[in-house]
Amino acid sequence: MRLSAVATFLGLASAASAHFQMQYPAPRGPFVEDNEPSFCDGYTDAVSNRTTFPLTNGVIKMNSEHPTWTVGVVVSTKQNPTAFGDFNNASNESQLAVNYFQTTGEGLACFNIDLSKSGIPGVQDGANITIEVVYDGGDGQLYQCADLTLSSTVSVPSNATSSCKNITSAESNTTASSTSTSPSASTSSTKTGAAVGSMARVPGVVAGLLVLTGAVLAL
Repeated sequence: MRLSAVATFLGLASAASAHFQMQYPAPRGPFVEDNEPSFCDGYTDAVSNRTTFPLTNGVIKMNSEHPTWTVGVVVSTKQNPTAFGDFNNASNESQLAVNYFQTTGEGLACFNIDLSKSGIPGVQDGANITIEVVYDGGDGQLYQCADLTLSSTVSVPSNATSSCKNITSAESNTTASSTSTSPSASTSSTKTGAAVGSMARVPGVVAGLLVLTGAVLAL
């Protein structure tokens, strides 16, 4: 009985420590797993060497350490977004460039992003923007950002996506509005944006694990 409870606890602890890493476009800084639940993986300032990124027919490449996960992409047109609210519009709703969709598979994966169809004011040729990839493997939302300069004349480099598996096309998940909800819609409304409210889920996971730890030790 004791061994069974310990095994259950270890399984939950493993699930709560899974991660994702954005590969293309380049994130703001080196991956820091302890900061993943924080805004932009802990990087609060835009980089000076922005990635020149296609305005149309772009691709996001990432590595998932979860077998089943949900992902979406929000956009800020501010020159130096430093908080979750900078990815909201004037109505305080998330500016979604890719609606949240669920998929399966661990490892390298690619999905399309067509920023020209986002309908977000200011997303145009030559614009400096920041995207934030919002990822949820079932144990809380994680965040990574990339600072971009949009171009109508560049394409995704072939070597940037050569090793990844294509997943659900983002074209059917791209929104022309900003009213879609985040994966944690039950705990945060569209008025707070995709990222706000999700942070409350992380302490809940930790608290649950601590309670379970006590139960295991009491056996």
